[in-house]
Parts: sequence; C-alpha cells; structure tokens
Amino acid sequence: MDEYNIDLIANVHPPTWQNPTPSGRYNLVVIGGGSAGLVAAAGAAGLGAKVALIEKHLIGGDCLNVGCLPSKAVIRPAKVMGQIMEADKYGIHVPPGATVDFAQVMQRMRRVRAEVSHHDSAQRFTDLGVDVYFGGGQFIGPDSIEVVSEHGNRTLQFKKALISTGSRPMHLPIPGLAETGYLTNETVFE
Repeated sequence: MDEYNIDLIANVHPPTWQNPTPSGRYNLVVIGGGSAGLVAAAGAAGLGAKVALIEKHLIGGDCLNVGCLPSKAVIRPAKVMGQIMEADKYGIHVPPGATVDFAQVMQRMRRVRAEVSHHDSAQRFTDLGVDVYFGGGQFIGPDSIEVVSEHGNRTLQFKKALISTGSRPMHLPIPGLAETGYLTNETVFE
C-alpha cells in the first residue's frame, strides 16, 4: 500500500475509528456511504435532522473508490496519448518513441483519489453533524438497526431509514471464468 492509498484509507475508513455511542433516536439512518447516501446524510443534517451514516467498506462508494474518479484518472492519460499520436495532423511534430508509463498513470490515479477523498471523509461528515458508523447494518426491528463492526457494535433507533447500498459486480456463471483471473470495477484499480 503506497502513501496515497494510506491517505485515502485515513479519510474514508480510518483504521483507528471508533463508532460513536448513540445518544437517542435518529431522525434518519442512512445505510451506504456512496454518492446517494452522502448527499442524503449531509442534506438531512444540514436541515437539522439527527443523522447516522452506516458504511460497510469505504465512504465515497464506487464513484470515489472504484468507479467514476479512478476511471477518469486513467482515461485522461489515454486520451492525451491519443492526441500525441495524432499531433502531426495539427502541424505538431512529436519525436517518435512516446510511451506510456502505466505505473505512473496508476500512481497519479491513486494520488488524485487521495486528494479528493477528504470531501467524503468520515471527519468531514462528523463535522457536518452526522454520526458515522463503520460496519454492516442489520435491521433488528421496524425502527432499529444493529451495526456490527470491529469498531464497536451499536444498536441504533430511528424514525426513517434510507437504504443506499449501491451495486456490486455480478460474477457470471461461465465455465472457466474463475480461472482466467478476470477483473471487475472493484479489482481493476488495485
């Protein structure tokens, strides 16, 4: 794990995080800290609601961690290289031999992701008035949910709950696929 991934994790799932002790009933419990969940939690807290956010993995969800941002950070250098290869069409003469250093492309992606991650950080949402819990959420009643986590199990009471758990890649039942070492959006940027 390089310095950029360490910075990312420090923001979106801090290793020393301790789940707070609930202090009464929440107006809203948001399950899932991706784009939709973060907007809902911040918006409700901004309107004065008592809000809890539960995230099982990394705050920021697919967009920050394995989707929008990392893919755009890799696509951009590919487009630049494409433009370099077509530079002669525009009267720009580039010496032959331009290459792409994929390790540097990936390092840049990790740097950009880490730099942006403070916007989705556990601390930022805590500062907005959201109680952030890391762990899996399991409904245990019509108005209660248990957060099971290495950061401390907690039972939360709520008036409303929003499930915004996003998506996961589907592993197709194709014979031999598991042996190919295929990639998904969750593994390609590792």
